[in-house]
Amino acid sequence: MRAIDLFAGAGGFSTGASMAGCRVLWAANHWPVAVKWHAANHPETEHACQDLQQADFRAAPAHDILLASPACQGHSPARGKDRPHHDAQRATAWAVVSCAEVHRPPVVVVENVPAFAAWVLYPAWCAAMHALGYALAPMILDAADAGVPQQRRRLFVVATRSRHPIELQLPRREHQPAAAAIDFSAGRWSPIERPGRSARTLARIAAGRRSFGARFVAPYYGSGSGETGRSLGRPIGTLTTRARWAVVDGERMRMVLATEGRELMGLPAGYLLPANEATAWHLIGQAVCPPQAAQLIDAIRRAA
Repeated sequence: MRAIDLFAGAGGFSTGASMAGCRVLWAANHWPVAVKWHAANHPETEHACQDLQQADFRAAPAHDILLASPACQGHSPARGKDRPHHDAQRATAWAVVSCAEVHRPPVVVVENVPAFAAWVLYPAWCAAMHALGYALAPMILDAADAGVPQQRRRLFVVATRSRHPIELQLPRREHQPAAAAIDFSAGRWSPIERPGRSARTLARIAAGRRSFGARFVAPYYGSGSGETGRSLGRPIGTLTTRARWAVVDGERMRMVLATEGRELMGLPAGYLLPANEATAWHLIGQAVCPPQAAQLIDAIRRAA
């Protein structure tokens, strides 16, 4: 199967498609940094760096499957108060319709946060895809159920040029522990008890110790896993575009490293990422988990 990838980011969707036997012919993103690192990991793919809402999709090659991850920030509850620029982010989904109108590929797969389906224009977006001859099968999937050591619930809309929505068989794989991705000999550790450590952080660590012992992970910023931390024996919670998970080891702690985030996303060992941690996390947090994408594409191929 020939594939193209819109809003390709660091290349998680492309990597999953390659794992499923697809040839990713073309990938596009508006951010030069993302295009640079996608190209570093997928040198055989043609790349375009442009605003996809202004793209002439006639320049994209013919393909069998269109993959797309439009901006999720305007939909995610984590964005906080709704602001004018969120409208522009939500509108990126219309680029998928534009590309599908030009090429009419047999399959379109769109990934986003579950709140995408609550967008006020989601019914209109679906109607536009229906007008192009697509039947839509929306499904909320957890990456952990695909064997990724991370619980990451995302909406996948599978559009097929068929009379009825496609029905997929997606067997639930065994959940993988976060522990396998954490290297306790790496990173810069600091004492837990130090001046300036917030009372909420200390309370969360104390609760984590009571529940899980000396070693566990806990959200350092924001919430998630409540105030108790999270066992290393289960998948980690959702990774975002900043390093928000801390690793606790006895009397010391540090943030989860981007190299560990790579494994927690299911990206291949050795997948190239920027040396700058903040930039690497920005790419990781926006990615699609490759094993989940591969499982989904395999299921589509079987059902087609």
